[in-house]
Amino acid sequence: MISTAMESYKIDLVKIFLVQPSLLIVIDRNSQVKIMKKHLFLLLSITLIIAGCSSTPKGVEAYKDKSAQAIYAEGEKDLHKKAYKSAVAHFEALDALYPFSKYAENSQLHIIYAYYASGDLPSAIAAADRYIHLYPRSERVDYAYYLKGVMKMERDKSWVYSAFPLDIETRDLASIREAFQDFSDLSRYYPRSEYASDARKRMVYIRDLLAKHELDVARFYFDRKAYVAAANRASTVVQHFQGTSQVRPALELMVASYEKLGKPDLAQQTRNVLQYNKKNA
Repeated sequence: MISTAMESYKIDLVKIFLVQPSLLIVIDRNSQVKIMKKHLFLLLSITLIIAGCSSTPKGVEAYKDKSAQAIYAEGEKDLHKKAYKSAVAHFEALDALYPFSKYAENSQLHIIYAYYASGDLPSAIAAADRYIHLYPRSERVDYAYYLKGVMKMERDKSWVYSAFPLDIETRDLASIREAFQDFSDLSRYYPRSEYASDARKRMVYIRDLLAKHELDVARFYFDRKAYVAAANRASTVVQHFQGTSQVRPALELMVASYEKLGKPDLAQQTRNVLQYNKKNA
């Protein structure tokens, strides 16, 4: 009805444009371009209106005549068959056509997993964020937090890092830090979640990983005789990563750095802390 009328108008507009193209051409170099701007604006506005009249996303047309239950069931079958791309298509169609159905929340969870299982981590993380935004009080939102953290940990294990190692001091650990925050949120907001225990273990692992990175940077500086930078970076490990396995080697590197700098008092003070650390380990 409305869309048909708009399509007819769109065709008429194209005919006008084709028959009278001179409306959009400035013949006199000294003349103003108001006519051209006016018609260009009109053409752009009508194009946007026509595009806006279609509320059904491209690719969803194939599911228009199916019920929410049927689309959901087909999506679940695809999941079981590991046909993840097809599963995503079904669940996204369900979201577009039946956003308030009783299957909507489950379909959002399935979208997260389907993207994750297919290896599309950016889309899976975005889907997890969307679920948390839409269903912040859901009984299953802890799963979204957990899976988001797991995916961000895996994203940092890209083959690019192993094939083309980055300089240690410039390596970006943003994803692993974000994963730590996701696990921290899960542990704080949902301490009784079935995923909380594993989340806390992953937090311990990530802290040790971040401490090791700081220590590797400190060694990088030490090897290049930048002893002040080495001592400062090793000190960061001691101050901010207590309880990790990197504290003792960080203290040892601080001692070595102070000795190279000719700072025997600082070296001895740090050595005393190291001895105390060993006794109370």
